[in-house]
Amino acid sequence: MIKKEEVYRIGLFNKPHGIHGELSFTFTDDIFDRADCDHLVCLLDGIFIPFFIEEYHIRSGSTALVKLEGIDTSERARMFTNIEVYFPVKYAEAKPGEQTWSFFVGFTMRDVHAGSLGEIIDVDDTTINVLFVVKFGKEELLVPAREEFIVEIDRMHKVITMDLPEGLLSPDALDALD
Repeated sequence: MIKKEEVYRIGLFNKPHGIHGELSFTFTDDIFDRADCDHLVCLLDGIFIPFFIEEYHIRSGSTALVKLEGIDTSERARMFTNIEVYFPVKYAEAKPGEQTWSFFVGFTMRDVHAGSLGEIIDVDDTTINVLFVVKFGKEELLVPAREEFIVEIDRMHKVITMDLPEGLLSPDALDALD
């Protein structure tokens, strides 16, 4: 049985494409194209289930057409509409240095000075400076995703420890931690 900590979310199957079971896939991390893994994991009825990739074609920087083994008709493919797609962490770790910032979605972020900041819920890469979006109580913190701020990555417990520059966290945010 696949556990949540063994995978991380990389995208969403949209709708069937054509009549032979291909699926339109919107991805946030193209790790499946870079790592040596022959399957993706889907979350179906609360259970993580692996599906082998028969073939795929990248269509743009964030979309692909994916053909899963055993899914040969548009009717069968329709069952995957709006299904979350995950990737096994162990294969992402196989090639260190090649993972994208999206790998850290789901990790808890800690600062060496302020302590736990919250869970990384998204990565904003729409600007030149990539930002982690951190769920901080009822608010969201935007934290620069920069290698020089990372002190430690605990993949087993999904914790990333940062040494953020003084002044990066607002005084209100720091007060809320106390």
